Amino acid sequence: MITGWGLTRSLERIRALGGSTVDHQSLRAEVLAEVGRVVPFDAFVWPLCDPVTATGVAPRARIPCPEELPLLIRLKYLSRQARWTGLARSASPASTLLRDTGGDPSRSPLWDGVMKRYGVADVLSVVFADKYGYWGWLDLWRVGSNGAFSESEAGYLAGVAGELTPLLRRSIASQFGPPDDVEHGRTDAPATEVPSKTGRPRNVARLGELPPQAVLTLDEDLAVVGETASTSDWLELLQPGPRPYQAVPAEVLNVAAQLLAREAGVDDHDAAARVHLGSGRWAFLRASRMASGVSGATPPLAVTIQECPPGARLDMFARCFGLTPRQRELLELASAGASTAAMAASQGTSAYTVQDQFKQIFENCGVRTRASLLAMALGIVAGGSGPRR
Repeated sequence: MITGWGLTRSLERIRALGGSTVDHQSLRAEVLAEVGRVVPFDAFVWPLCDPVTATGVAPRARIPCPEELPLLIRLKYLSRQARWTGLARSASPASTLLRDTGGDPSRSPLWDGVMKRYGVADVLSVVFADKYGYWGWLDLWRVGSNGAFSESEAGYLAGVAGELTPLLRRSIASQFGPPDDVEHGRTDAPATEVPSKTGRPRNVARLGELPPQAVLTLDEDLAVVGETASTSDWLELLQPGPRPYQAVPAEVLNVAAQLLAREAGVDDHDAAARVHLGSGRWAFLRASRMASGVSGATPPLAVTIQECPPGARLDMFARCFGLTPRQRELLELASAGASTAAMAASQGTSAYTVQDQFKQIFENCGVRTRASLLAMALGIVAGGSGPRR
């Protein structure tokens, strides 16, 4: 374990990544390499989060048991010990399995149901969260004789969270895409797109139409037992899981596991998540319990996958870019087509103040016009005949 000056230099190197690394995949890879030089570990799991529901998306992982992925995810969500949602409300964003179980890891359903069979001795967990929401969590595993994580190692990872959380949020914000690409319609649309049936105005083009809503049904062990016709199109757009579950995106398992956690009283966040698909497009996943038609039978879980609704997308955009409440209100008013005068009246201020607020929003989001701002936030392109306020 590095101490003193070495720890300070490590945190400085992580802080410096904000000036070079943009996408969250590269950022996480570089952070893992740096953390591994300070805190040795044998395996890890690192998903991002929907900032509101804290449900995992876009996971990175290196684990010894990919063939047990559904069980691993289900028990992770059902375990209270060192749970990321609890860490976000605690004095420190980092803790260990042994600390949270009082030295008895068998109190954790995750350890008792999976980890002990692979010789896991301890887990160091950290959450990345701020006033705008949850952005991810990281679990580091130690196996066998490598032993427990120390308090100083947990303290170091808490320091990493402080440096990394704003960088991680910024990297997620970059998924809304460069405004020039949005304005000029360079979308790299996949072959699974379907024709538009929404009757949108001609001066607005979507960033690639997405398939119709799909539904997967899962049993209590998170095994898929049914799906609708458009499911295969959606599964090609979502991140595949590891073998042998490469056909079942981890996001599907995560929202279903969050529903089980809600039902068990472990956590009260919604069982839903917004997932980036590429080219500025977002999906919305939600899990619910189906009604049972068979007496005494446990009804299956249903996970719906659809295009992210505009309101949910605007919320994600505002959180990613750290907009203030008044800036967020202006964004929502602009998306509804309100004029500058109407925005000023709504906020009880002057048109000049509204314009100054938009200048701050433009600088924060890296755009120059309201049309560019809405193109990024809503995934639309304002055409030549469309209004530009």
